[in-house]
Amino acid sequence: MRRKASLVLLACAVFFAALSPLLRWYAFPRLARIPANQYQDMVLEAKDATLLDYGSMRAKKVSKVTIVQTLKGNVEAAGRIEKTAGRPVVVWDGLSYVQGPDGKMVSRIPERYIFDAHSQDPVHATGESVDGDPVKRDGIEFKWPFLTQKRDYEYFDAQTRTTSPIHYKGTLTFRGLKVYYFEQTIPWTKVAMPKTMPVQGITPESVAKTGTTRWYSTVRKFWVEPVTGAPVYGEELHKEELRGGTLLGGRAKVTAFAGDVKMREDYIEHTVALVEHNRTLVLLMTSYLPWGFLSLGLLLLALSLYLEARGRRPEDPAPTRATEPEPVSA
Repeated sequence: MRRKASLVLLACAVFFAALSPLLRWYAFPRLARIPANQYQDMVLEAKDATLLDYGSMRAKKVSKVTIVQTLKGNVEAAGRIEKTAGRPVVVWDGLSYVQGPDGKMVSRIPERYIFDAHSQDPVHATGESVDGDPVKRDGIEFKWPFLTQKRDYEYFDAQTRTTSPIHYKGTLTFRGLKVYYFEQTIPWTKVAMPKTMPVQGITPESVAKTGTTRWYSTVRKFWVEPVTGAPVYGEELHKEELRGGTLLGGRAKVTAFAGDVKMREDYIEHTVALVEHNRTLVLLMTSYLPWGFLSLGLLLLALSLYLEARGRRPEDPAPTRATEPEPVSA
């Protein structure tokens, strides 16, 4: 019986020991994926900002500028692209909508971002665009890979349509979570006018005829939870200017927008709670279960060897019964 039990324990030990790396290196890349139908929104605010009044073409101080960012998974487009890409794909149809303190639109920029569901690497396909202009992204955008590392990454900037490094600056604690802090600086760069302008009758083509150009610079900051690769907080020191041309009435430049853009508090709380939940799920596949199965396999192996050793030990000899003395005849 001991030998049978030891063989059963040995089989279980091999099973759990083999399951450990399979879960980490086979199941994890196939299970940890961004859902194709994911929808998320984010509200950011720049308080005490500077905003251009297109009526007077003068910059003025305003109490608040609000940026609403939405990302909506396009399941139909993702399924179509997957057939040729040969891997799971997510298509995000995004919109960055900027409004002034009066609730009126300042700008709206649509975007289509196509990427690998697990690695977050960009996938180049028809429809990849920013504000209607075709682009070919390099690097990440919006989200870091699962199991983010302490290193620089290439990050795509939608305003300039270019990719440049976003630098790892250190490890911090944010709302009880360990996060990696990343920062990217985009120097003053000439960028395209938004296709949708805040004043009726003004178009990018009509502005171009005046010789006026749009310039942009930002310092982009992200606090990223490394297990999920999800930013739990973001901030931008954002600046835009119009330069030259007859539109400015002889002035060299005017500020179109300048402000410290930050996530709104209620969205910070929601994001942190969501990331904490997803972090546990990722850790189950990458740490808790693999190490648990490996430890269980080693424990079962030790128990199997112990029972096998007990089974091979020679049995103690049976005790001899003392014989009673025979009666002596007289």
